[in-house]
Amino acid sequence: MPDWPASITSRIAPETHFGRANLKCFTDRPAHLPAMLAQAVARNPAGDALVCDDIRLSYVQLDQQIAGYAAGLAAQGIGPGDRVALVLANGPAFLPLLMGVIALGAIAVPVNVREGTPELAHILNDCGARILIHDGDIAAAMPAAPDTPTIERRFAVGATAPGSDHIDDLLHDPRPGHAPAALAEEDTAVILYTSGTTGKPKGAMLTHFNIIHSAMHFEACMELGSGERSLLAVPASHVTGLVATLFTMLRTAGCSVIMRSFTAEGFAQTMAAERVTQTLMVPAMYNLFLLRCTVADHDLSHWRIGGYGGAPMAQSTVDAMAKALPDLKLMNAYGATEVTSPATILPMGFGVTRSDSVGICVPCGDIRICDSDGQDVPDGTPGELWIKGPMVVPGYWNNPEKTAAEFRGGYWTSGDVGSRDAEGFIRLHDRRKDMIIRGGYNIYSAEVENTLTAHEDVIECAAIGQPDPVLGEKLHVFIYTEAKDLTLENLRAFCAAHLADYKRPDFATFQQTPLPRNANGKILKNALRAGLSANSP
Repeated sequence: MPDWPASITSRIAPETHFGRANLKCFTDRPAHLPAMLAQAVARNPAGDALVCDDIRLSYVQLDQQIAGYAAGLAAQGIGPGDRVALVLANGPAFLPLLMGVIALGAIAVPVNVREGTPELAHILNDCGARILIHDGDIAAAMPAAPDTPTIERRFAVGATAPGSDHIDDLLHDPRPGHAPAALAEEDTAVILYTSGTTGKPKGAMLTHFNIIHSAMHFEACMELGSGERSLLAVPASHVTGLVATLFTMLRTAGCSVIMRSFTAEGFAQTMAAERVTQTLMVPAMYNLFLLRCTVADHDLSHWRIGGYGGAPMAQSTVDAMAKALPDLKLMNAYGATEVTSPATILPMGFGVTRSDSVGICVPCGDIRICDSDGQDVPDGTPGELWIKGPMVVPGYWNNPEKTAAEFRGGYWTSGDVGSRDAEGFIRLHDRRKDMIIRGGYNIYSAEVENTLTAHEDVIECAAIGQPDPVLGEKLHVFIYTEAKDLTLENLRAFCAAHLADYKRPDFATFQQTPLPRNANGKILKNALRAGLSANSP
């Protein structure tokens, strides 16, 4: 059975936090996020902390910029517990502004720039943000002032925007002798709003304690050391970009190399030019990299860790990556906003042989596989994943009802269906709500999607249940492909070698554009279902 080495487990001891007893915690953790930054500045003062386009900030320069934004925010009256919303795409201002907010003991609320205006209004009002900082080129999507009564002032990054001051007005000289904020590790540092695929988004409260443990999990499990350079290709406002790249690089005193938007060729060029060592992306990005780039044209010899999550990676993609980059260690990581990113990580060296798995529980975590009554199920039996540990958030902002419903006995009840084998590896089968029941047989959509993604012409896919008067549901798949001759019969023939007959798709919709996703990158299966319903006779 694989287990984390003693070099990791010897640094762990039980503690009580948020009223949850026996949490396994790293004993050598920094006291809070500004302390973690200070350690990085001391370790690597002249080294790259942030790279974006032609902008490079050393750790000393990053620290100075953070202090400048903190001083400007303090001049606006921002202090401990106040909320500052950041509606910013990937760019060089995101990290300094984020840490400037946190340095004051205030709470940063990063929001994806793809959110619609009504969702933005809900988030800003729900968290009670006092300051709104947004990209100037999306000013038209910002809610009107009367719709966000708690917002006292707006600042625009990049382009100027009516009704917003320019971000340069917020960059002040740090006040000499200014005492740092008194911070406690259980204080909320960041509120991240979950995707809201069902109902309105909920604000998960990520504390200093949560974020530091997740960054340390990535550091330890991915064996990250000095000189790391991580490419940020997913949104910084999402828990993966925020924690797996930005905060993990702060923890290791490494460099965050920021892509404003992902393209396969741009990714390959940036990876080579910046000598990137680690990535954490969704499998579709690796697929596009293989499909559209000639790997041998780029020097990727520094790339050691290829982390992925959010969806299974097809075995064909795993094999192709291993062939093209034999020294690259592929590592699946499964998590969620509520667990501050990783709950499981595939240990080093298992990327090819156990690609069917999301790995084993992180060193400080505890995962139960439970039936509908909350009782543990035997190994190999599917059940709901219940997750406990110092990375699990204390709850949702301003939402005690949802907190009480989803957090039980110190565990977060994920809503994900998975199983654990005798060796401790966990397989993720589906979201409970996405399971398809066809003639009394359970079909896990993730299994179908993983199989179909292995087809050479399928870039990504989604499987949903289509109502049927006889069988209850039939299987409908949505396929993103660039091939113009792909048919349902092709897919069914391909599945015949891999899946039981009842798991083969009954219907297929083909499109040459990506599948619809919400602002956090999750495929909108509700929208796919609604489209089917609207088009049904």
